[in-house]
Amino acid sequence: MKRLYHIRYLALLAFFVGLMGVMQSCVSYSFTGASIPPEAKTISIQYFENKADFIVPSLSAALTNAVEDKFTGQTDLALVENEGDLKIEGYISNYTITPQAITGNETAALTRLTISVKVKYENTIETNKDYESTFTRYEEFDSGSDISSVQEALIESIVEMIAEDIFNKAVVNW
Repeated sequence: MKRLYHIRYLALLAFFVGLMGVMQSCVSYSFTGASIPPEAKTISIQYFENKADFIVPSLSAALTNAVEDKFTGQTDLALVENEGDLKIEGYISNYTITPQAITGNETAALTRLTISVKVKYENTIETNKDYESTFTRYEEFDSGSDISSVQEALIESIVEMIAEDIFNKAVVNW
C-alpha cells in the first residue's frame, strides 16, 4: 500500500513538472507581469524627437533613456539599434504648462506640467500586439515655484510614468 502511494505521488509530481515545462515553452513570463514570446530576443527603441511647440533640450534623451531602461531592466531583451524583434518609435507631441486650481483672487494656486508622447509599437512575432497610441501624463507644482527650479524633477517623474505606460501596453497583459 505504501509503495502504491509513492508511485502515485511520483506520477503526479512528474505530471506537474511536465505541465510546467509545456507552459514555459508557450510564453516567457517575469514577475513584472511582462508576457513576451520566447522567440523575441531583441528590442529597438528609436530616439524620441521633440515635436512639441515648447522644446526642453533634455526631454528627448530623458524619455528615450527611461523607455530603454524600463525594457532592459525588466526583461531579458537585448537592446539593438535597428530591426529588433520588438520595435518602439515615436515623438514628444505636447509639452504644456497650464494654471490649475484658480483661487478667489483669480490667481492659480497650482500649475500643471503636461507631456504627451505618440508611440508606435511593433511586435514582429505577434503582430496582433502592435499599437499606435498617445500617452499623456502630468505633474502639478505650487504656482509660487519657478518652473526652472522644479522642471527637472517634474520631467523625471513624468517620463518614468510614460515609460511605464509604454511598457505595460506593449508587454503586460493583465
